[in-house]
Amino acid sequence: MRLLLVEDDDHVAAALSAVLARHGFEVVHARNGEEALRAVLPATDPAKPPFGVVLLDLGLPDQDGYQVCGKIRKLTSTPVIMVTARSDVRSRIHGLNLGADDYVVKPYDTGELLARIHAVSRRTTSGDDAGAPASDEALRLGPVTIELPTRTVSVDGAPVQLTRKEFDLLALLAQRPGVVFRREQIISEVWRTSWEGTGRTLEVHVASLRSKLRMPALIETVRGVGYRLVAPVGA
Repeated sequence: MRLLLVEDDDHVAAALSAVLARHGFEVVHARNGEEALRAVLPATDPAKPPFGVVLLDLGLPDQDGYQVCGKIRKLTSTPVIMVTARSDVRSRIHGLNLGADDYVVKPYDTGELLARIHAVSRRTTSGDDAGAPASDEALRLGPVTIELPTRTVSVDGAPVQLTRKEFDLLALLAQRPGVVFRREQIISEVWRTSWEGTGRTLEVHVASLRSKLRMPALIETVRGVGYRLVAPVGA
């Protein structure tokens, strides 16, 4: 797999590139946002396949990594993993809203990073809609309407923009309102992986859904178990 590493620190990049190469990755290093954006443009050389994953540091010298992520997402659907020291939930949600597929906080274990790379790669190769329920119906829960065929969501008729995994998560919970879905079950069905480290990503996606839908009580946390969707009164 070709991998684009966007990192301004040459020493960090060299060490990480060596590790990734030992695990079979062909690493291309970009030192700033401009180099990264040029690298992800469609290749004119057919001998160079597209990148399988982009590892994006947020602290870049020429422009903020969030901006770079948003621009990359407009150019390609290649999975983006943000790698940063910014560990607060708000930063994670912002990154996911811009189109990042995952978020790794420094310092990280190399094994963890490799597992996340393989996880987002599997999600992409298995199909963007792999975790979505198979149905041609619309789900209506009070003011919330989930159109499964078109993968669109609206609240009181106003469209709400969700990422692929946010939609898959909401649609899964909405299939059985009131039923508690175990964290392991959600991760297996939406992320197509059993790797425990995905749990933090699940928490961030839930927080993002509550914020976007402006209905924090819609998804209830069942401590020690998982989550359930609480149907609005009159739904």
